Amino acid sequence: MKLATVTDWLADAGLRSLSLDDIVDGFARRLNDVGVPVARVFAGMNTLHPMVRARSLIWERTAGLQARFEFRHVDIDAPIIRQSPFDAMLRHGIAERRYDLSSPKPEQEVPVFEELRAAGMTEWLGRVFPFGELAPQVGGPADAERVGELWLVCSLTTDRPGGFADAHLAALRELLPVFALAAKATAMRTIYEGLLAAYLGQDPAARILVGTVHRGEVHGVEAVLFFTDLRGFTALADALPGRDLIGLLDDCFDCMVRPVTARGGEVLKFLGDGLLAIFRIEDRPRAETCAMALEAAKEALALMAGLAETRRARSLPTPDLDIALHVGHVNYGNVGADARLDFTVIGPAVNEASRIERLCDALGRHLVMSQAFARAADASRHELVSLGRHRLRGVREEAELFGLAP
Repeated sequence: MKLATVTDWLADAGLRSLSLDDIVDGFARRLNDVGVPVARVFAGMNTLHPMVRARSLIWERTAGLQARFEFRHVDIDAPIIRQSPFDAMLRHGIAERRYDLSSPKPEQEVPVFEELRAAGMTEWLGRVFPFGELAPQVGGPADAERVGELWLVCSLTTDRPGGFADAHLAALRELLPVFALAAKATAMRTIYEGLLAAYLGQDPAARILVGTVHRGEVHGVEAVLFFTDLRGFTALADALPGRDLIGLLDDCFDCMVRPVTARGGEVLKFLGDGLLAIFRIEDRPRAETCAMALEAAKEALALMAGLAETRRARSLPTPDLDIALHVGHVNYGNVGADARLDFTVIGPAVNEASRIERLCDALGRHLVMSQAFARAADASRHELVSLGRHRLRGVREEAELFGLAP
């Protein structure tokens, strides 16, 4: 066996940060090329993403990459997780396990082994590679989730009569650590991208990863500004226990964020009990961008109304949502101190959007739009009605504001 060719390829794949799909596919095919009869490969990793717990994929010799899976943190106790042979390995710090699929079937067998046995497989080899120190899990839910500890699990299954030969096992034990290292190299970048996107947004994360990291490095962009605030939230904050308050705030942010991101908007900042998002006009025509932002605002208000109705049935209070839409030129990029930067938008248009939102209560409206937005929203103009001219703090001239027509 010319294992050096496989080792060299894995090292190069890791250095070039090939995708996990390509690394698994290339590794599995090269194993068969050097005489290690692998019919099926499974690889899975946990993440540090606030929503996604783990991702995995399956490769088959006849079909290549066959399936991909993604598990959320709430799926940690799902049967597909608890019935996995890797569950016990992770819990008890077991690095390697072999399973003879050609032996008589026991009365109770984990589902994946039943599936492999039915497919004519003869042996399963499972490995766990912690990216750090692997210790057995003990205790309650916090131990079960192992937040912050990263690992790669993989299994290789053969259909060779008699299972893997000693020479095959020796080759796998030599090559699998190099495979895990190559997978770690690309997985860490994926983890960093996911974390940056979760906390900063997709576009700022992408810009930072390609090197837009210097303080003061900004560029001008015309955008629809989407500014929100929860009316009455301060009073609730004084009355609700901390955990209940955070749960309510998360539910409210879900109502605001989902409509924005679904229409191509970018949430840049959470501002206590509100947020600032933008819809960049460079991505699509002005009227279409405004229409998307308006639809996002209407859906956010509808979702908040649904949340309030659900909570009202349980005699729970819910704040109201106020939204301001404005169009203007902003500076988009890095702002801050040497040791702490923020990727955001600044400029008079941002301040105006904030001040328009503060007039929602006085105007008896939950959605107020600027004159600049109304002028740009040609396709949506029939939905808008003038609310008269009003003075914005810090703005010399009165501004005409608009709301939704009845």
